Amino acid sequence: MHHTLLLMFLAVGLYAAEVPPLTDIVQALEVDWPKNKTIHFVCHGHSVPAGYFKTPVVNSDQSYPALWQTGLRQQFPHAVLNVIVTAIGGEDSIAGAARFERDVLALRPAVVTIDYALNDRGAGLVKAKAAWVQMIKAAKSAGIRVILLTPTPDQRVNIDDPKNSLNLHAEQVRALAKEHEVLLIDSLALFKARLKAGVPLPDLMSQVNHPNGAGHALIAEALLGLFRK
Repeated sequence: MHHTLLLMFLAVGLYAAEVPPLTDIVQALEVDWPKNKTIHFVCHGHSVPAGYFKTPVVNSDQSYPALWQTGLRQQFPHAVLNVIVTAIGGEDSIAGAARFERDVLALRPAVVTIDYALNDRGAGLVKAKAAWVQMIKAAKSAGIRVILLTPTPDQRVNIDDPKNSLNLHAEQVRALAKEHEVLLIDSLALFKARLKAGVPLPDLMSQVNHPNGAGHALIAEALLGLFRK
């Protein structure tokens, strides 16, 4: 297998052995009318899932939640499904956890993605971990499947330096996925794989800390991969 493709595969299925696949969700998406039910997916997080490209421009149609929804609807044409964005630009996981019950659990989603690590660098590892654990436990207690996302790049830092805060928060998210047996999309690893394949980082970014459509597509494709048989 090509090295880049292998890295992308690992970025999606890093803890596949420990985490149950989304078979039950896939089966629900395949149910035909009149027995089918509306299925909600929620993307919780900061400006990236909120669709900010070059601030203050919001380009929701090219963001990974929108691309994920389009892909799911193509893959499951008989399903009534919605990808709902509860993300807020500039927010960190502490603020996101404070409104998690009101804004996420109240929607009764089948799946929730959590994407805060890029902004959590300001809060620090300890406070961020507590907030992520709070959200993970609340979702699992409600029977909601959880997908954690590592951060997308920030062009102001060297993403190959394991000691910088971006990589430290990415590693913490990976550890949380393993500890709590939830799914992981390793966004940072996906971007690193493209860089190793010769793609310049600016080609995947709309501004210093926001992906462009090509960058969002990497994440959306990884999410869709979790729903393929």
